[in-house]
Amino acid sequence: MPLYENVFIARQDISGAQVDVLADAFTQLVADNGGEVRKREYWGLRNLTYRMRKNRKGHYVLLNLSAPPVAVAELERTMRINEDVIRYLTIRVDELEEGPSVIMQNRGSRDDRQRRSDRDRAGDGREAERPPVERAAPETEAVEA
Repeated sequence: MPLYENVFIARQDISGAQVDVLADAFTQLVADNGGEVRKREYWGLRNLTYRMRKNRKGHYVLLNLSAPPVAVAELERTMRINEDVIRYLTIRVDELEEGPSVIMQNRGSRDDRQRRSDRDRAGDGREAERPPVERAAPETEAVEA
């Protein structure tokens, strides 16, 4: 059976629980048409690059599918007419990614980064000494009378 990755963006003004219900409905639709959803990830409420249908943010959800083309066509038709779905994209892949996606892996790496307050401190816990900033005095022109 062909393998697909589907990402859809839901409107920002619906709750996370409503997004979960929406993803459940799409999962059931695929199952009813002879396919299965192998992995489902909720990527959270994220900023959009540009406004789409008056939305600045959207709930992102990834679905990894193993389904016949008929099931994918029906899924896309349902997403197209659903007013809560802003955008969707389905691509056919050779193999499905095991484990968390790149988006979910990057989310965990935020905790590994050094905080700004930690970077500003010297190794002994004191504030790092910075050299004073020298500013040139403003130059004034002599006006002859």
